[in-house]
Amino acid sequence: MIWIGEEISFPPYEVANEDGVLAFGGDLSVERLIYAYKKGIFPWFNEGEPIVWYAPKERMVLFPEDVKVSKSMKQILRKKDFIITENKVFAEVVFNCKYISRHDQYGTWITDDMERAYIELHKKGYAKSIEVWHFDASQNKNKLVGGLYGVDLGNGVFCGESMFSKASNMSKVAFIHLAKNLGYKLIDCQVYNEHLASLGAREIDREDFLKYL
Repeated sequence: MIWIGEEISFPPYEVANEDGVLAFGGDLSVERLIYAYKKGIFPWFNEGEPIVWYAPKERMVLFPEDVKVSKSMKQILRKKDFIITENKVFAEVVFNCKYISRHDQYGTWITDDMERAYIELHKKGYAKSIEVWHFDASQNKNKLVGGLYGVDLGNGVFCGESMFSKASNMSKVAFIHLAKNLGYKLIDCQVYNEHLASLGAREIDREDFLKYL
């Protein structure tokens, strides 16, 4: 593990520890983030900590053709009691991912700096969001009930960052839409997660993952 400074570079993958930690420091500029993602490296750290850069040996990915849609989800999708949009309210999606309550997580890893950095990535055309809306008759308007966001490298790979759901299964609706309708060859899910595994994601070697970038 190495501290990095202002120069946009990273140490070789072999330096990463068993948890995938490759380096500390640097910044979250658009230039560094794009450089990192194109090399299979991503930031993940908590508020008050230095920026930590990861390049895990095993990478959690979804090949879109492998996405699993359960019988109950097929019923939800057929019902179409929702509207799906893309890049309509990116900042709102990040905000919800940041503050949504998660039963298996204390606090959030989406720091204020991370929030600003990915909004800037979006403004530059490198990050996108999927939004799921439900019509609220009581307020006579559509309400945001789920979504996800991530980095689009422009090479057929979508690097997922986070998703949220304010109504049952709405983050799954966004994820399935991402897998089935947007033409990606690979969706990067970064590290193992049981929820994503249930949707068809699996781990592959870092060397195999890098070939897709």
